[in-house]
Amino acid sequence: MAKKKPTRVFRTGRVSAAEADRLNEIRRKVMDEFPPDPNRARPAQTGIAAQIRHLVRRRQARQHPQPRHHPRHRYGRDAKLSNIEAVAAALGLRLELTRATV
Repeated sequence: MAKKKPTRVFRTGRVSAAEADRLNEIRRKVMDEFPPDPNRARPAQTGIAAQIRHLVRRRQARQHPQPRHHPRHRYGRDAKLSNIEAVAAALGLRLELTRATV
């Protein structure tokens, strides 16, 4: 017997206040029953990854074709220097290494 393919439901238009309250109550119950994993990967707050993410968001707010970027910078995972250079070039930036001062 063939498996039934699940269908997705998409909403169009605005949701009424009563419907929004009902959906928020469902979300709250789901979050209580299935809390998020505290050990999940979180976006980097400092370093190159955070700077790239900030620049990408700033650029997306100004222009509509969004530049393609390497997704590894989102969670601060290791990325190849060539990928970082490609992201910098796509954002119109020049990558410059400097000596760290303590």
